[in-house]
Amino acid sequence: MSELQKLIRELCPNGVVYKKLGDIAIIKNGRDYKHLGRGNIPVYGSGGIMSYVDAYVYEKPTVLIPRKGSLGNVFYVDTPFWNVDTIFYTIIDTSNVLPKFLYYVLLKEQLEKLNTAGGVPSLTQTVLNKILIPVPPPEVQEEIVKILDRFAEYAAELQAELQARQEQYEYYRNKLLTFAKIGGGTQSVTWMKMSEIGDICMCKRIMKEQTNRTSGIPFYKIGTFGKVADAYISRELYEDYKKRFSFPVKGEILISASGTIGRSVIYDGKDAYFQDSNIVWIHNDETKVLNKYLYYYYQIVEWNVEGGTIKRLYNNNLAKTKIAVPSLSEQERIVAILDKFEVLVNDLSQGLPAEVAAVQEQYEYYRNKLLSFSRADMSA
Repeated sequence: MSELQKLIRELCPNGVVYKKLGDIAIIKNGRDYKHLGRGNIPVYGSGGIMSYVDAYVYEKPTVLIPRKGSLGNVFYVDTPFWNVDTIFYTIIDTSNVLPKFLYYVLLKEQLEKLNTAGGVPSLTQTVLNKILIPVPPPEVQEEIVKILDRFAEYAAELQAELQARQEQYEYYRNKLLTFAKIGGGTQSVTWMKMSEIGDICMCKRIMKEQTNRTSGIPFYKIGTFGKVADAYISRELYEDYKKRFSFPVKGEILISASGTIGRSVIYDGKDAYFQDSNIVWIHNDETKVLNKYLYYYYQIVEWNVEGGTIKRLYNNNLAKTKIAVPSLSEQERIVAILDKFEVLVNDLSQGLPAEVAAVQEQYEYYRNKLLSFSRADMSA
């Protein structure tokens, strides 16, 4: 029997009392910080640390709960801090609950699911105060915190190692594609405009009324590009448009031309359709430039974009963009090196990325399991 099981059996054999969050913590608003001088006290918003100032709102261990924005970003803070009005701080009744225990419980609750706003995601004190929090004896809380801290620390170590590998990958990618000599490579390149490499293509426009949200061929818009589609078109429309209009060949590189400019996805040949003008590709001649070489080179290109709040990469600017094109043998060599690096840093099916994903999944599983208790019958 584990230490935790022993404690639960001895200290709460008949279940655990649940209390409303409002009964064990006071939720407080944040304040503006722009009048404060620069210092070393972190300023938190719903996205994390925003700045550093010379004053603090609160200094006891607390849990910060987003009010607006990224509602899943719950923070445990045990040093002095300042918080703005997009995130609440909590004055916790530590005779009831340990701050770190409350932090893990609120992570488990997935607060983003409590959002009721139509625009910017938001939470209110009224909604938060009603959340039911398990309150086992302090010894049980301490043991659960120790277990989950170990998981979190290991996950953080793996993530730091993965970040170091990603930085190493970016270093070598940039070196290779600016043609500094690495491993006996050549520096002989030809600079070509994208219009010289191939035609700029996009799919035929799809109207909103031609889509649905339930079934058919996945239709990727700029917001779901490289993710999971949330719209579909009929197979009949797909087959018709695929036959009559531009459509990518398996292996060609799709590019985002709006929002996050230049984000690229290798078309895998599966049935799918893509939003016109926002998602484009070069129908290139692989006897000149390999698709996979373009995929890596797109990661370092400085795209000539236009627009105000929403940036766009227009076809005429894309056509004029120049890239360095070495010989095919050199392209193959570069691709082989970068393929190995990408497996190390991005492939979720193997290596460190797979281990990071597995540990995170394991952590979330045990967190949910450890924080689910039989409820005590208060009427007995």
